[in-house]
Amino acid sequence: MTAPVFVVDHFDAGGGGHYVLDGPEGRHAVSVKRLQPGEDVILTDGAGRWADCVVLAAEGKDRLVVQLDSVSEEPQPQPRITVVQALPKGDRGELAVETMTEVGVDAVVPWQAARCITQWRGERGLKALAKWRATAREAGKQSRRVRFPEVADAASTKQVAALLAKADFAAVLHSDFDRGSEPLATAELPDEGEIVLVVGPEGGVAKDELALFEEAGARPYVLGPTVLRTSTAGTAATALLLGRTGRWS
Repeated sequence: MTAPVFVVDHFDAGGGGHYVLDGPEGRHAVSVKRLQPGEDVILTDGAGRWADCVVLAAEGKDRLVVQLDSVSEEPQPQPRITVVQALPKGDRGELAVETMTEVGVDAVVPWQAARCITQWRGERGLKALAKWRATAREAGKQSRRVRFPEVADAASTKQVAALLAKADFAAVLHSDFDRGSEPLATAELPDEGEIVLVVGPEGGVAKDELALFEEAGARPYVLGPTVLRTSTAGTAATALLLGRTGRWS
């Protein structure tokens, strides 16, 4: 089992490399995880910088003193995988973000597709986006990542098309089997650059959306002979791509 991960804003240690983890993260380390002297912990900013530390002492209910000697930088993984996720109903959006984060997605773009029942408008949209970002952070910690996935602002169909046009590999998961979509498992993938994958809503990607995405350079693909829910398709596809690109080897 790897060491637990805690998020910090900076890596400035005091004399002798002693670093104090306090606030909510310190409280979680002391009062929930009950970490003891001699145990290992990892501190990260969630953007690739991290430090492997050893607990020196626990003070009160929310202060953990650790030995921090050096800070490392995890390089950006290649190729980078972005999933454009159509908005699911209820809490399935957080479920999708959580599991995609656990398997290793690099970025998630919420998409207001034409057939989405869920609508992100005004204050409700801001709260929903905040939940997705909090979910990515917590899932990143739980899965021992030091580079958490970026969760972008909600995108329109035109904005998604622009993102696809810049990608080194662009795909739309499309379950219209009569269309003759290719299997994602046999697609030719780049060794580096950006992979962008679109996951449509439960009702599927609308014809005009698919046409716009194809004009931007994306092609339709299927994962297999069955149809996955929108909240699980992105996770399955990300896992497939991570295995095929060698990032899981």
